Amino acid sequence: MHAAERERLIVKAMRATGFVTYRDLEALLDASPATIRRDLARLESAEQIVRVHGGARLAEDPAAAPPTLRLSGTPFDQSITRNLAAKRAIGAAAAALCQPGEGVMIDGGTTTLQMCAHLAGLNLQVLTNSLHIVTALLPQPGTRILVPSGTVFREQNIILAAAGEESMPRFHAPKLFMGAAAVGPLGVMQQDVILVAAERRLIDRAEQVILLADSSKFQSSSGAIVCGLDEVDTVITDHGISDAAADMVRQAGARLVIAPAA
Repeated sequence: MHAAERERLIVKAMRATGFVTYRDLEALLDASPATIRRDLARLESAEQIVRVHGGARLAEDPAAAPPTLRLSGTPFDQSITRNLAAKRAIGAAAAALCQPGEGVMIDGGTTTLQMCAHLAGLNLQVLTNSLHIVTALLPQPGTRILVPSGTVFREQNIILAAAGEESMPRFHAPKLFMGAAAVGPLGVMQQDVILVAAERRLIDRAEQVILLADSSKFQSSSGAIVCGLDEVDTVITDHGISDAAADMVRQAGARLVIAPAA
């Protein structure tokens, strides 16, 4: 594939959301990382894109209207009731991994939200980008809550910054608890590349990545890749996970925890 054709595909891949990850470009172009970096460097020199942490975004057009701030995927209020019993069991099992007084990061999601009821009395410091999680933690006087800067996306009630923008407080946490839209052989996936960029920022700050995913998330493998399963330390799910999916998790080197049924 010629350089001009690769550059056309790179720009096309960005048009839907304004951002694309390096992982997605490697899969799309079937090119080496060095080749992709050279392509991005040429596009940046031509002021068509801006390279950022984890990928690249389209250059801003000062004359363009501001984009509508929406995320792909199912809105929070529609997904909160799906597989709720499993999510509650997974949330309780995840909270059991927290140690009193430690700092943790909890990424926004309908499964990670279920941790909150079990964190009272642990006196944790919690960094979260989810206003739902903030609301759930506010009645806990001993829980210190930190949030990043950015824009509120109403469908998920989540705070996200523009790709490449440093928005996190100076905060180190040994554990990151995160969810997923899907989990498959290629890794952990989300339905929006903006979420991918935000979650990569959290992963880069964590010593342990703990994935909370009910068994339905292993039945599809579409979306933008957040990370490989080899970057995940622990996967917490429910008894509905198939033997094949459980083997996939273990072969990637992650610890598999099956949450006890309520």
